[in-house]
Amino acid sequence: MRMKFAFVVFFALFTAEAAQQPVQQALLSNETLSVNVDRVNVLFTVANRRGEFITHLGRDDFSVFEDEEIQNVSNFSIEAELPLNIAFLIDSSGSIRDKLGFERQAAARFFHSAVRRGKDHVLVMSFDTTATLLQDYTDNPALLTEAVQKIIPGGATSLYQAVFEAAAHRLAERPGRRIIIILSDGMDNSSHVPLGKTLEAAQKNDVIIYAVSTNGIDHSDPQDRKIGDAILKHLAEETGGRALCPTRMQDLAASFTRIMEELRSQYSLAYGPTNTLRDGTYRHIRIVASHRGYTIRSRDGYYAPDSGRSRSGGPS
Repeated sequence: MRMKFAFVVFFALFTAEAAQQPVQQALLSNETLSVNVDRVNVLFTVANRRGEFITHLGRDDFSVFEDEEIQNVSNFSIEAELPLNIAFLIDSSGSIRDKLGFERQAAARFFHSAVRRGKDHVLVMSFDTTATLLQDYTDNPALLTEAVQKIIPGGATSLYQAVFEAAAHRLAERPGRRIIIILSDGMDNSSHVPLGKTLEAAQKNDVIIYAVSTNGIDHSDPQDRKIGDAILKHLAEETGGRALCPTRMQDLAASFTRIMEELRSQYSLAYGPTNTLRDGTYRHIRIVASHRGYTIRSRDGYYAPDSGRSRSGGPS
C-alpha cells in the first residue's frame, strides 16, 4: 500500500501466530480485518508543488470518490487545533545502547518545541523485555525530558507489547487525536502480543502510529535493518501514519519536527459510503482538490465489513 497520511478505518494486517515466531514470518502472512462502522473517516494533508502544506481550504474545495463513485461528505474540519494525546514509546533494549544519548536529546527537543501547554498531553513509555510507563500524561516538557533520562538500556525488545499497551489501555479513552510515536529499530523478539493483535488494538481505538527508525544511524546488519524498517513502516502505514528513517543521529530531531508539522496540517472528512454491501471487498478512496497544483495524501482505501465473518467493532 502506498504511504498515506490518515486514519485507517478498515485495513489489511499481517498475522503473527505467536509472539515467538520470527518477525520475517509475521511480515509474510496476511489477514484482513473488517470493522463494522456506518461511516468512513479520512484524515489527509494537502501540499503545493514545493511540498508546503496548505491549511486554509474549505469543504467545497474537495471531491471524494469511492471506487470512482462520488460520495457525499457529511463532516469536514481542519484539525490543526485539536488536542493531541501522544504516547511516546522509546526503545530501551540493549541494541540502542550506543544511540541513547542522541535519542534523549532528540526527545527533549521534541517535548519542548511541540507540546502545547494546556492542550496537548504526552506520556513516555520505554520498552525492552517489558513495557514500562516512565511518565503518565502531562503537558510539562520538563517532566517528559526527566522521564527519558531515567532510561537504562538492556534486555530484549517487546515493541508489539508496548504499542498494544499504549493503544488499548493508555490512549483508548482519551478525547481528541490519539497518536503513538515510536523511536526504535523495529525488531521484536519478546512480545506476548502478536503483530496482528497490536494493529487491531490501534485500529479499534483510532490510534495513528508514527515511527522514527534508528537503523540508518549505525552500522546495523543490513538484513535486520530491512526487517526492522519494514515492521515500522507496516505499523505506521496500516494506521494512517508514516515511518521516517534518518541516516544520521543529528537528523532524529528533524524527523520529530516533520511528524508534528504533518499533525498540525491535517484535514478531516467523513462520509457514509453509497455502496452499503457488506461483502468484505476493498474500496479505493480518492480525494480530489479543485486546485490542480495541489497534491493530496490520504489513505488509499478500506475493507468493507463482511457479513459472513466475525467483526470487531470500534469507534467511528
